[in-house]
Amino acid sequence: MFGDRVELAERFVARLREEGVRRGLIGPREAGRLWERHVLNSAVVAELLPAECGVIDVGSGAGLPGIPLAIARPDLHLTLLEPMARRVTWLQEVITELDLSVEVVRGRAEEGPVRTRLADHDVVTARAVAPMERLAKWCIPLLRPGGRLLAMKGESAAEELERDAAAIAAVGGDRGEVVSCGDGVLDVPTTVVVVERVAANASARRRDGGRRPRKDRGR
Repeated sequence: MFGDRVELAERFVARLREEGVRRGLIGPREAGRLWERHVLNSAVVAELLPAECGVIDVGSGAGLPGIPLAIARPDLHLTLLEPMARRVTWLQEVITELDLSVEVVRGRAEEGPVRTRLADHDVVTARAVAPMERLAKWCIPLLRPGGRLLAMKGESAAEELERDAAAIAAVGGDRGEVVSCGDGVLDVPTTVVVVERVAANASARRRDGGRRPRKDRGR
């Protein structure tokens, strides 16, 4: 999965194991299962990413899935978006240590200056950040039309997508789908909700029930 860059992944895991709990990045029970549950679980999402695309990892936290994606796919143009100063410091330390070509931005996806700075990206990723209703509201405005939100979710992903379908459509997302990444690689594949940002006029027609505006025929 990481090819000749696997040493970078090992160094990331080692540092996260050594410092993650103390710095509030992972829970006490997670240190012993970082590879399968966190790092590989994140890296397999790379199969959904086109070559050389621009990716924002919203709420990056410990760097998941952003850092594993940066290691597995050095062709990506990655931005890690994180509001907490201590986590931003961690991300910058890891990026420097591993010599990764990744940008870190401190802020929240819903903030106006962040949206202006990071607009029109190809992909937004998010792992355990928020329910789909809020996640779509925050993340879809960061995408170009045709760009995709990849939300890493658990077993209830399909139910969550169905429950929040109207809210997703209201902010310009399509119906969405649930896909599985890492089949045949992980014992428990990664579940991802994929939502595409539709063109503005298509979104408006859907909110209007699919009706096109009538032309003024005149008299």
